[in-house]
Amino acid sequence: MSLSIGIVGLPNVGKSTLFNALLKKQVALAANYPFATIEPNIGVAEVPDERLPALAKIVNTQTIKPALVKFIDIAGLVEGASQGEGLGNKFLSHIRETDAICHVLRVFDDENVAREGSVDPIKDLTTIRTELQIADLETLEKQRQPKGVKAKEQPKRWELILEFKQRLNGGQNVLPSQWLSMSQKELTPQQKEAIALAKELNLLTFKPELFVLNVDESKLKRAGEIRQQYVELLSNSQHQVELGQIVAISAKIESELASLSAKDQLLYMQDLGIEQSGLERLALVAYETLGLQSFLTAGELEARAWTIKKGSTAVQAAGVIHTDFMQKFIKARVVSHADFVKYNGWTGCKEIGKLRIEGRDYIMKEDDVVEFMIGT
Repeated sequence: MSLSIGIVGLPNVGKSTLFNALLKKQVALAANYPFATIEPNIGVAEVPDERLPALAKIVNTQTIKPALVKFIDIAGLVEGASQGEGLGNKFLSHIRETDAICHVLRVFDDENVAREGSVDPIKDLTTIRTELQIADLETLEKQRQPKGVKAKEQPKRWELILEFKQRLNGGQNVLPSQWLSMSQKELTPQQKEAIALAKELNLLTFKPELFVLNVDESKLKRAGEIRQQYVELLSNSQHQVELGQIVAISAKIESELASLSAKDQLLYMQDLGIEQSGLERLALVAYETLGLQSFLTAGELEARAWTIKKGSTAVQAAGVIHTDFMQKFIKARVVSHADFVKYNGWTGCKEIGKLRIEGRDYIMKEDDVVEFMIGT
């Protein structure tokens, strides 16, 4: 599975500039006027992973494949977008295809960039959320109360739809955001039903939210302080935002970093007082918010990272590589990344007793290096 993130916000908050930087090439038109993005720009970026080069060296492969994130840069929304204002609700449909919504909020000061529709980060976020809530209400209004035989079969479904409408009319997301981070074991049967219905209807306000604070270069060194500040500013009685959902990025600096070599990027980041690029920090935030992790495979063909949900079993992880692997799964050879590097690969780990044989119900860990044994 690859992670898909929809980048949304009001016009001229820096969405396309951020998108360009994340993909390390100019694929989106970044211009200082409203609706510079006419169609949603879609691109796939690799998630930097320092574990993979060490694996590749050990197994003697030149092919390294990090985990992937698909970014969708959606045209600047304005108040009334759900009713057709600006470029209309056409663009809201693109958000429905993503795993998460990334709100880009303008925290930078630049008189040369017009504040088209943008007032301040808090009011901007309220505007975007309101449009998403209205769009969800329109989706729910299309649902009809079942009658006759269906009415007896689906009473709970209609009750949930009415509950969804009540929450949206109250300015809330369709379901509490904390449900998204709960495991299947923690959820009640009623909560599972509500989540399943929200997914079935593809409701926008059910999607996990990430927040990019587009800050000035001078504020990057205070990123931690700014993030904490915005936890309080963005949270209210309807929406509780966690620190782990927020990343402070200077889209302008990320754009400059994208044009440099890997070595020069490190030097530039050291000068700026930051340890990771915006993509690395955004990916970490996305993985944490969505409850994701990665496992690794290493062989002569490639060293690769694969994205799975936290709590996934070995057989579910095998299915990410190929769906047939789930049915033909026999066992998994597993080594921690640290041991794989320390003892120089599969043979060294086996000799020292660090290689484990796990069954289909084994719960995958973040740093597992795995080789699946698959039957014919």
